[in-house]
Amino acid sequence: MPSPSKDMNRLLCCAASLLIATGTVIAQTPVIPPVDKSSLDLSHYPVNHPILKVQGKTAEPLMARVIYSRPVKAGRRIAGNLFEYGSVWRLGANEATEIEFFRDARIADKTVRKGRYTLYAIPNPDRWTLIVNRETDTWGAFRYDPAKDVLRTDVKPERNGEPVEAFTICFEGSGKLANLHILWDDFHLTLPIRFL
Repeated sequence: MPSPSKDMNRLLCCAASLLIATGTVIAQTPVIPPVDKSSLDLSHYPVNHPILKVQGKTAEPLMARVIYSRPVKAGRRIAGNLFEYGSVWRLGANEATEIEFFRDARIADKTVRKGRYTLYAIPNPDRWTLIVNRETDTWGAFRYDPAKDVLRTDVKPERNGEPVEAFTICFEGSGKLANLHILWDDFHLTLPIRFL
């Protein structure tokens, strides 16, 4: 007489064969990652383009989109702590910030072709170097390669009247002329962009 454990094994093998033969998959509960402290966000130009498009209120095509993570100050010192002066920074948290141009753009007298790029910065107290780089889908600035830079331009930081708690990138403008704003703590950068 077969043992109960052998019978159980046979039964499980038969059940597994039947599930495989019928194409049925046993669902398992996925491991849900914790909520990230630096939320992922998007900025569009024209501003709020997807919402306006759904509402039928925009005739202008989407010209640019930025995808970035938003760290918060949370009482911490930002400059020299969360980013270092003189070092390449990912402009946010987690994955490096990406910008996508849906048409060619002119930045600092140089044409940047339609496409997807990574935005980096080299912060300094009196000027920041903003970098548009061909490498995409990367985490942080650990694999930053200056040979893949498409554009570098210096921007003078301005001081905010009130500190900005969450790192923010947003657009404002009209028609083909836009400003990309980068704000956090007490600094504010403005990058003029002209779409072609």
